[in-house]
Amino acid sequence: MRALLDTHIFLWWNTNDAQLSPTARQFIENPDHILLLSVVSIWEIVIKYKLGKLPLPESPEIYIPKRIEHYQFQILPVHLPHVLRIAHLEPHHNDPFDRLLIAQSQTEKLAIITVEKKIQQYSVEIIW
Repeated sequence: MRALLDTHIFLWWNTNDAQLSPTARQFIENPDHILLLSVVSIWEIVIKYKLGKLPLPESPEIYIPKRIEHYQFQILPVHLPHVLRIAHLEPHHNDPFDRLLIAQSQTEKLAIITVEKKIQQYSVEIIW
């Protein structure tokens, strides 16, 4: 099964955060699952780091690629169909990063690993 990591899940996984649910943890640990990290999440991390809202042990250009390679996550680029899909999303959630992740999930038929309640209002499979 393929699944998209929400930004906070990527961060929690890398810090072994206790907020990560046992279900999410088991899903990520399963070697049969293909885990994707969107360029959108990387963009969000870099922005929050630059604003001083997200401390990281190293600069994002070092930390993020190291963690992606270490866990063998795949990168999901942003494509035109992903962006155009946003036009069809209900306005349940205003966060532009999450809206693009939702659109990517729907377009690519991916489950999303997330704790975000607003994402659950959309037609996407949630793993939590």
